[in-house]
Amino acid sequence: MRALISVWDKTDVVDFAARLSELGWEIVSSGGTASALAGAGVAVLAVEDVTGNPEMLDGRVKTLHPRIHGGILADRSKPVHLASLDEHGIAAIDLVVCNLYPFRSEPGPELIDIGGPAMVRAAAKNHGNDAGGVGVLVDPADYEPVLAELGEHGALSAATRRRLARAAFAHTAAYDAAIVGWLDEEIAGDGGEARGAGGTADAGDASSLPPTVHLALERVDECRYGENPHHLGARYRPVGSLTWWDHTVQHGGLALSYLNFFDADAAWRIVHDLGGAEGSPAVVIVKHANPCGAAAGDDLADTYQRAYDCDARSAFGGIVAFNRVVDLATVERLEEAAQADLVIAPGYEDGVIERIAAKRRNTRVLEGPRPDPVGLSLRQINGGWLVQSPHTFAAAPDEWQVVTERKPTERELADARFAWRVCGHVTSNAIVLARDRTAWGIGAGQQNRVESGLLAASKADGRAAGGACASDAFYPFPDGVEAAAEAGAVVVVQPGGALRDDDVVARANALGIAMLFTGERQFRH
Repeated sequence: MRALISVWDKTDVVDFAARLSELGWEIVSSGGTASALAGAGVAVLAVEDVTGNPEMLDGRVKTLHPRIHGGILADRSKPVHLASLDEHGIAAIDLVVCNLYPFRSEPGPELIDIGGPAMVRAAAKNHGNDAGGVGVLVDPADYEPVLAELGEHGALSAATRRRLARAAFAHTAAYDAAIVGWLDEEIAGDGGEARGAGGTADAGDASSLPPTVHLALERVDECRYGENPHHLGARYRPVGSLTWWDHTVQHGGLALSYLNFFDADAAWRIVHDLGGAEGSPAVVIVKHANPCGAAAGDDLADTYQRAYDCDARSAFGGIVAFNRVVDLATVERLEEAAQADLVIAPGYEDGVIERIAAKRRNTRVLEGPRPDPVGLSLRQINGGWLVQSPHTFAAAPDEWQVVTERKPTERELADARFAWRVCGHVTSNAIVLARDRTAWGIGAGQQNRVESGLLAASKADGRAAGGACASDAFYPFPDGVEAAAEAGAVVVVQPGGALRDDDVVARANALGIAMLFTGERQFRH
């Protein structure tokens, strides 16, 4: 039996090869792997001694040879294949152990592996031959179970070879996906010239999105359950990449469900958007993907209290996100509030985690780093996917247009900025009533804007009087402005662009309200 071993990641490979040799296997190897094995006293046959050709082109060509690929690809059930091996003096290869150059570590042409993927794919292609299929190993985690099976049975079962072949094709698929992603970034950096004959593409043009999208994901966390207990759920990440979730520690509470991940991710992004690591303390409470409470301030405990008071009823079972280390004063407020399903923060003062566990033993307590930059947004539809550029706030507040006779004061403008920021994270139709960096009323997900406004006003219950009203899309009729005025808003921020903008602005003037056009819509579905 012959094994070909050529790996970049040499984790445990010397021990694996030594034990394989003890089982009577002949080891063929190349380059650095051969040197490592020989240096450890493992009997090894160099690839160039098999091919009769030295490595070429700085190692770019070494295993690309019929004496290697013929040995891997020969179908042992076909006499003509076996005769061809005999005719050319080629020995069959029964096991290929290979992992690829670490392209993601330093993307570039020199780390694009050619010989490795060719060997891996060849071995995986030939895994199912009942007369002697080829095994392929791309992950050191498989060394031990493979050695155990070879030691007990002398060969790998068809089921094992099939499992290893799947892992091999997944390995090369993820590798190619990483290369495509790198090339997309290179093309984008060039200004998009390579995207088509039209040259650079407008940011809003579909041609500015890549012509193909390649996802390679690996399962890293199994959820307690999916959206409902009868659903399965898991968290996946891009193969070979670590996200902020991978650096997040759970200190206590139940295992996370699918919706815990989903809502915690939303809350974490919103709270850092509102306050940021270097900005004001901020607190966001999310329920069913929407914020039901959001506040920023100077004191974390007070900020939490205002966020909770926005909608204490909805806060029950919600996700609470802090952008600051949670102190003892804040945990005292948490203890007095309704049960939270999950709390997430960048850290906790001594004793805080223990107090949460003592009072709310089922509450999941997470500690995590800042969220990662957001890439393309993908959403599955039946039979396909919708892809769009990441959610952003394109227009800065200093680009907003005052369209009414009355201009907002500095305090009103600050309320408008906060309300607009929260509104951009609420599913449409969205109306937010805010004052003093607190979202006192949030209307979400209604089929018409007036009812979202009424819902926001009901929740605010007068607490946003003298503050701002934000609408994620334009008001098609003056009734939305009337609802904002009735709720006590003195400044309205909205995209503008409706056919009846003049009527809406005229009604705002009649009501003495200041109005700002952002020039951008913030729909979220």
